[in-house]
Amino acid sequence: MSNNIRVRYAPSPTGLLHIGNARTALFNYLFARHYDGTFIIRIEDTDRKRHVEDGERSQLENLRWLGMDWDESPETHEKYRQSERLDIYQKYIDELLANGAAYYSYATEEELAAEHERQEAAKEAPHYVNEYRGMSDEEKTAYVAERKAAGIVPTVRLKVHDERLYKWHDIVKGDIEFEGGNIGGDWVIQKRDGYPTYNFAVVVDDHLMEISHVIRGDDHIANTPKQLMIYEALGWEAPEFGHMTLIINSETGKKLSKRDTNTLQFIEDYKSKGYMPEAVFNFIAFLGWNPGGNDEIFSKDELIKLFDEKRLSKAPAAFDQKKLDWMNNDYIKHASLDKVVTLCRPFLEAAGRWDVRGEKFVALYQPQLRSAEEIVGLTDMFFDELPAWDETEQEMMALESSPIAIKAFMEKLAAIPEADFVADNIFPLFKETQKETGIKGKNLWMPIRIASTGSMHGPELHNAIELLGKETTLKHMEAALAK
Repeated sequence: MSNNIRVRYAPSPTGLLHIGNARTALFNYLFARHYDGTFIIRIEDTDRKRHVEDGERSQLENLRWLGMDWDESPETHEKYRQSERLDIYQKYIDELLANGAAYYSYATEEELAAEHERQEAAKEAPHYVNEYRGMSDEEKTAYVAERKAAGIVPTVRLKVHDERLYKWHDIVKGDIEFEGGNIGGDWVIQKRDGYPTYNFAVVVDDHLMEISHVIRGDDHIANTPKQLMIYEALGWEAPEFGHMTLIINSETGKKLSKRDTNTLQFIEDYKSKGYMPEAVFNFIAFLGWNPGGNDEIFSKDELIKLFDEKRLSKAPAAFDQKKLDWMNNDYIKHASLDKVVTLCRPFLEAAGRWDVRGEKFVALYQPQLRSAEEIVGLTDMFFDELPAWDETEQEMMALESSPIAIKAFMEKLAAIPEADFVADNIFPLFKETQKETGIKGKNLWMPIRIASTGSMHGPELHNAIELLGKETTLKHMEAALAK
């Protein structure tokens, strides 16, 4: 493929970076980097009603956190925000008005709403009915003069050719076509406030920025024929289009919705919970694409090298929170201890749990962490009263052999001098207790674990006991025997 690849991610600053938008950015990024092309960030902020203060900064900050960089953006280029390009759009709107491809529409919002209600009642597909239909030239002139005198600000509409067929070969979905007559009639390209509509502005931007490929979600498929109309009206060549399939919730099988409160859907959520950005990047790359084979853990450089737009899936992508947690755990397990300490320390500090044992806490739980945030709950036993035993733990502690094992182990633990109370000296005590009591396997290990840590599950016991300390461990075990 030509190295004149120019792609863009063009967010609206209307809120936090959603997982779906992050995927759009990431696939465009991989596509550009794979072909040594150009990756552009452009801000589409013409919808002033939905504009969120600081929305742009949030978008860029979270993209950087994920590990993406870009070649052109509002930070490096002038007029890379649509709100700064109104004079550019006006030039092309004036051109379309001058050549008759567009016209001023004076229909009021009330008239449009009334017509929409009529269509609904008649069970007609919603469409704009040309307000000039059936008027003579004289009548049109009088109508416009009357509307202007009444202070009605017009919109600008593009004339739609109902009989025209608009088609393209989609990178993901193959051949797609729309009939002009199914678009809904002449549509607005400039609003009453002077701002262009999305489908007009995006075409002007993509053309002037020489965008070669537009890769986006399939919720934009219905926008594509309208955009092709603008390309045609202005005599421009359209880029190639690729529409990625929707993302579904793996548990419900339905489209991922911001109302799915049980699913973390914003990149900020993962950042704030202490996920590793490399893991989130890796996970998102598999939402609707894969390199083939069974491997799923890849570095950013490997994903760039392997990326192939022909492998973008036609089937919906399943968002599986459990898979992301598994993937993040794998990244944490294989990360350096220093890196995981840096990730976990803020959470321990916020909980008032960072002390001289902090690094050892992290080392103890690193193999099982799914996110850095979990380190706080996992360290409860070092700071709080032990939880009540569940039914299985009660059954284990009710065995005749359990108090025998606990007492024998306690005697050996108590004999270790405070200065020598380390994991390497604690570990042999299990073997010694087994020899002395004849109790083996889980009947030995489990009662000691439950008595000292309050749970049947946890990290390596000799390491946990070292961090609990001699006094606390013996106190826990005495309380367990008293039960």
